[in-house]
Amino acid sequence: MTLSGARNCGRRSTSIILSGRYVSLLRKGAGRQILFLHGYMSKKESFYYQTACFSRLGFECVAPDFPGFGGSAAIDSAWSVGDYADWLADFVAAAQLNNPHIIAHSFGARVAFKALARSNFADRLVITGGAGLVKPRSAAYMRKVRAYRAVKRIAPSFAERHFGSAEYRALPPIMRASYKKIVNEDLSGCAAGIKNKTLLIYGRDDTVTPPAQEGETFSKLIADSQLKIMDGGHFCFCEHPEEFNCAALAFLNGG
Repeated sequence: MTLSGARNCGRRSTSIILSGRYVSLLRKGAGRQILFLHGYMSKKESFYYQTACFSRLGFECVAPDFPGFGGSAAIDSAWSVGDYADWLADFVAAAQLNNPHIIAHSFGARVAFKALARSNFADRLVITGGAGLVKPRSAAYMRKVRAYRAVKRIAPSFAERHFGSAEYRALPPIMRASYKKIVNEDLSGCAAGIKNKTLLIYGRDDTVTPPAQEGETFSKLIADSQLKIMDGGHFCFCEHPEEFNCAALAFLNGG
């Protein structure tokens, strides 16, 4: 493992070579550590408002790009949630994180749940727009799946270009295969094993991980948890950063 760093307007941009793979991250501030885990098809900069705030309030903010995202190196095989959890354990050791708090968004919550179920290396946990449930598929969804499979047998290239969301179609083939593994793993069991004090924050208008589904379910599964529903959607922490930061800060400081 090698580490390099540079300062830019008070922010330390650092990179780690971890198991031969380049990892881009931000480190900012000094004090109690907070590890930020971004969502799928996102990157560390999504936490700009949080790292800017908490780094001025006695925290060291550490925000990596997961492999395959942002400035980090691409993955060379279809990673599962478990693979990302393995990587996270290695990253925590390489970055010398000692019992950090975690703030995780969406896919980042999947990785946190999986990793913490294996080894509780963190203190308090803030989950926003947390994903990890495999919900019943609607009849319309299943019709689309059957159509996709039928077309793929005849014209696989056409199927890949015309089925799925625009975001999904924009992914490289390896990332598509990884995405399928990730979204089809139910992490209810991992969430039920979480022992950390946990704050769940969901946007009232979140249609990706609706608070009445993911929020309520994880609130029941995680024993020592509290659920906050605030204004905004799946990126409520970006849309209403002051409200989010105040709630997270109070919780991390023992509230």
